[in-house]
Amino acid sequence: MKNERVYKMAFSKVYPLLVQKAGRKGRTKLDVDTVICWLTGYDDSGLQAQIVKNIDYETFFSEAPRINPNASKISGVICGHRVEEIEDPLMQKIRWLDKLVDELAKGKQMEKILRS
Repeated sequence: MKNERVYKMAFSKVYPLLVQKAGRKGRTKLDVDTVICWLTGYDDSGLQAQIVKNIDYETFFSEAPRINPNASKISGVICGHRVEEIEDPLMQKIRWLDKLVDELAKGKQMEKILRS
């Protein structure tokens, strides 16, 4: 499967969709930012800077300060694939983010989402 198209998607175009998805279920932009920052190690200003720079998904994750060590605890199915079984490291990070936002949209408690 060719993932190049996904990798080159502008994060600034995907981000509002993540916020919108969570918002339909009563979650906020702050909630989405919290899970993104937890996963990637960006702080709020770093996250906003990446959005403004209009970088792609590949760059967004390659420039991430630190992928959370508990990210490996993220499990479940997203887009028909078990996230813990995805072999491509970049695609796994993208799907981890999708899974976290899905959990937000399903009303899961933040403490459980953040695997604390």
